[in-house]
Amino acid sequence: MLTKVVLFLGLLGAASMLSAQANPTATRAGDLKIGGGFSTADSDYGNRFNGGAAYFDFDFLPHIGVTGEFHFVKDQNDLYEKTYEVGGRYFREYRRFVPYGKVLYGRGVFNFPVTPDGFRPNLAYNLIAAGIGTDYKVKPYLYVRADWEYQQWFGFAGSSLTPNILTLGAAYRFR
Repeated sequence: MLTKVVLFLGLLGAASMLSAQANPTATRAGDLKIGGGFSTADSDYGNRFNGGAAYFDFDFLPHIGVTGEFHFVKDQNDLYEKTYEVGGRYFREYRRFVPYGKVLYGRGVFNFPVTPDGFRPNLAYNLIAAGIGTDYKVKPYLYVRADWEYQQWFGFAGSSLTPNILTLGAAYRFR
């Protein structure tokens, strides 16, 4: 009887050391969202500029990711600002709300007014940008966004250009 008890306890102990869980066979590298929206810019040059935006977010750590943005805004006189930016973002999740902050570096193209000789200069400048915003999870795969961004263009017409851009949009989250 004593050998049966010892044998039973030995088997019980051995079974507790064994693991019946399978190791994960695949993991995701991160979360990807791609979206677009309506942008309006308060520019130092001319009137209000309106247009569109496209963006992506790739979150590779729990609160850190990479973001890329494209803005194209113009006024009623065919002046336009076009920007291409990429940078980092920090975000937190509060139920359905995902507020974030971002810092970006990029290139901006400005289309100037027509000169008296009929020439329309179109020049590019380096820029940095910082902004804040929030995403709202409508569905697990659909997010709506409100985003504000401040840009600093370097060497613009002897000084600098500092537009503020507000974007309202939506994105699809790939799972």
